[in-house]
Amino acid sequence: MQFHSTEPSLTEIPDGLLHTASVIPNPNAPMVEESNHTDIEPTKFYSQYIDSMDMYADAETVAAYFDDHHAWFRRCARPMQAEPIGQTGYALTIGRFGSYGFIIEPKIGLDLLPQDHGVYRIETIPVPEYTPVGYDVDFRAAMELVEINSDEATGPLEQNGRSMDKITRVQWHLDLTVYIQFPRFILRALPHSLIQNTGDRVLNQIVRQVSHRLNRKVLEDFHTSHGVPVPKRSKRWFNRKAGSEIET
Repeated sequence: MQFHSTEPSLTEIPDGLLHTASVIPNPNAPMVEESNHTDIEPTKFYSQYIDSMDMYADAETVAAYFDDHHAWFRRCARPMQAEPIGQTGYALTIGRFGSYGFIIEPKIGLDLLPQDHGVYRIETIPVPEYTPVGYDVDFRAAMELVEINSDEATGPLEQNGRSMDKITRVQWHLDLTVYIQFPRFILRALPHSLIQNTGDRVLNQIVRQVSHRLNRKVLEDFHTSHGVPVPKRSKRWFNRKAGSEIET
C-alpha cells in the first residue's frame, strides 16, 4: 500500500504484515538521526466510523455468541495477534507501518466490556509491560444488537431451502483518535497539510479493510458454528468526519 504526494489509489491490505511506503518526496535525501524528539507536538488524526452486519438468528442467540468472545475473538482476529489481558481484554498487534527509518508497530489494548441491554462497548486499556513509542490510540466503539424486519435484511431470507425466521442486525459505531509523534526530519520535509491528509487516508483505509475482514470472519464463524448458511455481506460502510458522511 503506497501513499505518495499525489492522490493514491486504494489497494488491498495483505494478510499478515501491513506496510506503507514513505511519503517523503525524495527517498534518497539524507536523514539525521534523532535520539530524542519527545518535545515535538504529536499529530492528531480523528475519525468516526459506522458499519453493520446481519446475522441470521434471534438477538438472544447472537448475544450469547458475543458474550463468549473467548471462544472466537482471537481466531477471528487473525492474522493480527491478539493476546488476552485479564478476563475481557486483549492486546492486539495491528501490523507494521512506515519506511525510510520511521517505522511503528502499533499494539493496543482493547477491553470488550459486558453487554448492557444489548449494547456492547470496547475501550482502550493499557497493555501490561508495554509502553507505546511514537504513538497513542484512543479506541471507543459501541455495538448494538437489533432484531429487524425481514424486508430490512441485506441478504436473501431463504438459503438452500431454509427460511431465515429471525434476523439480528449488529450495528457498530467507532470513535478513533490516533496521535503520532513524527520525527523532526519528516516535519521539516513535508507540509503539515500533506501529513494530515495522508494520515487521514491511511487511517481510513486501515480501519475499513480491517473492519471488513473481521466482520466477514465473525459472520462466517457464527453462522458455521450454528449450522446456518452465511449471508452476503453488505457493501455499505460509512466514514464520518467533521459532520460529513461518505459511503464507500
